[in-house]
Amino acid sequence: MKTVTPARRALAVLDKPPRDVDAADPIKRISKKVCTGIDAMVSGQCKTIKEAAEKAGLSREHFTRELSKPHIAEHLRQKVSRHLAIMAARAGFVKGELMDSANEMVRDRASSFVLGLAGIAPTIQTSARAPANCQACR
Repeated sequence: MKTVTPARRALAVLDKPPRDVDAADPIKRISKKVCTGIDAMVSGQCKTIKEAAEKAGLSREHFTRELSKPHIAEHLRQKVSRHLAIMAARAGFVKGELMDSANEMVRDRASSFVLGLAGIAPTIQTSARAPANCQACR
């Protein structure tokens, strides 16, 4: 019986160390059209996936399929997080400006909101119960 040895290049695979499990996968590509659609949705230019797909020049089905891919969904989540961080800064400014409003109700609500963020909140009071013999309550 003749013994056959494997080819040298097949044996060379054994010389390489095993790939680390924690090693990052190569960065997966996101097309410009998909990025355009995502940007349109995050910025508010397009309210639906269909509108965003049309703006990007893609079919609704293809754009939806792309959005379901993990690396694209993560990209979308990061874009939304960045956008919300910017909006939170603007909202904080608006709340501060509302505390200087001429309307007392607006000032009260804005100050209560800001105090609530600081962990200072009034205790909740229960409403007084009407007497049992009250004719208006029946």
